Amino acid sequence: MSKIIVITGAGVGLGRALARRFAAEGHAIVLLGRTASRVEAVAAELGDRALAVACDVSSPDSVRAAFATISRRHTYIDVLINNAAVFEPFQVVEASDQQILQTVATNLVGPILCARAAIPLMRHGSQIINVSSESVEVPFPHLLVYQSAKAGLERFSEGLHTELEPSGIRVTTVRAGQMFEEGKVWNVDPQAQMRFAKAAMAAGINLRERPISQFDSVANIFGALINLPPDLTATHISLHARKPG
Repeated sequence: MSKIIVITGAGVGLGRALARRFAAEGHAIVLLGRTASRVEAVAAELGDRALAVACDVSSPDSVRAAFATISRRHTYIDVLINNAAVFEPFQVVEASDQQILQTVATNLVGPILCARAAIPLMRHGSQIINVSSESVEVPFPHLLVYQSAKAGLERFSEGLHTELEPSGIRVTTVRAGQMFEEGKVWNVDPQAQMRFAKAAMAAGINLRERPISQFDSVANIFGALINLPPDLTATHISLHARKPG
C-alpha cells in the first residue's frame, strides 16, 4: 500500500537513495533539504509523486514553514525519516562557533523540530525513523561533537518511543556505518581530512581498511522497516559495513 514518506537531507547521499527506492515502489515522497536546487533536481527525476520543499532542519521557522507546505499537499504523513546530518571532523579546542552550533543543531535539534512538526500529521501506524551513526560506539577522534549529538538523538528516540507508543506511532533508530556512492565528494577541508585520518590511525582505526557500504544497500533496510507487520516494532537497528565475501 502506498505511503506518504517525508525524508530530510533528501538531496544527496542516503536521503536521495531512499527517495529513489521508495518512489520506485509507488510511494509519495516529500524531499526536504537545505539546498532547494538539490531536492528539486531529485523531485524532477522522480516525477509527480515527489514534492521538493526547501528546509533548514536546524531552524524552527524553516521547519514550521516546510510542514505547513506539506500539509497543504497531504492530509497526513505515514513516515518521517530524519536523515539530514552534518559530518565534519574537528577538535573541540579549535572549533568555531559555527561548527559546534551547526553540528548539534542539524544532527540533534533538527530531528526534534521535525518530529514535533510531523506528529500532529501522523496517525496510528505512522513511523519516525532517526538515522544515527556507528560513531556513537566507535571512538573516532575529532568527532566528539558529532558523536555527542548522535548519542543524544538515540536517547531522544528512546524517549519518543515511550511517549508515542500509546498513540500507535512507532519510533526507530537506525545506527549506520560508513556509506558512500560513486561520485560523492566529502565537502570537508583537505587538511582537516588528513588530520582526522592521522588521528584515527593513531587511535588504532585504519580508515582506508575499514569496509564501506553502499547507500543503496542501506536503503533496502528502510524498506523492510516501513513495512513491519502491525504487531511488530523495531526500536533500534544497528548496521555495519562488511567486505563482500
